Amino acid sequence: MFRTLLTLDQVKKLIDDLGLEALDSEEISLKEAHGRILAEDVISSLDIPPFDRSTVDGYAVKAEDTYGAEENVPTYLGLVGAVNVGEPPIISISKGETVEIVTGAQIPDGADAVVMIEDTEKKDSSIVVLRAVAKNENIMRKGSDIRKGETMLSKGQKLGSREIGVIAAIGRARMRVFIVPSVAVLSTGNEVTEPGHDLPPGRIYDINAYSLAGAVIESGGKPVNMGIAPDEENQLRETLKKALALADVVVTSAGVSVGPKDMLPQTIDALGKPGLLFSGIAVKPGKPTTMAIIGRKPVFSLPGHPASALLIFHLITKPIIQKLAGRSSTEINAVKAIAGKRMFSAKGRRTFVMVNLGRDRLNKLVAEPVETGASGAITTLAKADGYLEIPENVQFIDENEKVVVTLLSSRA
Repeated sequence: MFRTLLTLDQVKKLIDDLGLEALDSEEISLKEAHGRILAEDVISSLDIPPFDRSTVDGYAVKAEDTYGAEENVPTYLGLVGAVNVGEPPIISISKGETVEIVTGAQIPDGADAVVMIEDTEKKDSSIVVLRAVAKNENIMRKGSDIRKGETMLSKGQKLGSREIGVIAAIGRARMRVFIVPSVAVLSTGNEVTEPGHDLPPGRIYDINAYSLAGAVIESGGKPVNMGIAPDEENQLRETLKKALALADVVVTSAGVSVGPKDMLPQTIDALGKPGLLFSGIAVKPGKPTTMAIIGRKPVFSLPGHPASALLIFHLITKPIIQKLAGRSSTEINAVKAIAGKRMFSAKGRRTFVMVNLGRDRLNKLVAEPVETGASGAITTLAKADGYLEIPENVQFIDENEKVVVTLLSSRA
């Protein structure tokens, strides 16, 4: 393993050539829709509003009947009825007449404007108009917000509060969304202990299962925690088989290097065709990353170091989960900054440097490398806002050089 390292670009092309597509769709109710991805265009079957409606409390009038009206020279109109919200008007107005109306109520036939109540006075059976209104003033016309046949939302959009409000506005109670991909997350190693238990000598708590499960959720997937598999081939094989049966994607961590207990690549390759796609990428950190396809299901075997595992997940695993989830794009959340100090690359490998972001005295965004001394240091996860990339043919990024920082989350 790792005798022939693929470049990151070769790995990405290899994955693209797989032609993986979104999973199937399902129909859900509006109450279940938040955070889901549309599997269809949402087209309005009606005009919104479905009728001409008043935007104020006042009196529906013929605009021309109010022309010239002002406080010193008011206009008198005969009050012939009222229209309440939620009720179709059973009355119409003629020249010289008006109807009392409330906000949201349907405009009666014959009216083409509404005078605000504060611009009127009531006197016996007449309404005194103290200010003229123009035609269509204080009226929201039928279809002015949404037209029948208009595409309101597009396939691939994520449904948030605003999008759900649009769907409710056109009367839809159900819609088709993409099935959320399930992602089995498996940690390996005899030294790993589940959080919440006493920590025996020589062992560490399982960081990766929980950080990667969070990353799965952020990518639009649903994590399935498979627990910890020991470095024993038969148990590892059975756990992987179970993971493949339960999930659409499998993500493992550790067991992919060249140690005597690192048996994941061979074990996964034996699970089915087409098997191993690559084992080793010319990047730092993350060199021992391995990927296989078993049937049509991707299996990613990430390094055991927590920061390395999370970085590689963002580089190659996240886009696959997003694609299976039906997301229309895999937008990269990145910011421009300047390097806080000189940062060196690893010879012949594309290097990714974990950084945190701050401001200098001129309020410029500065990317400072997270000093940990090791790619697996736990503090890297807490300190890093994102990472910057040094190409294979670049020896270093100099202090104050302009850089692009890809964010690990939206918190920076």
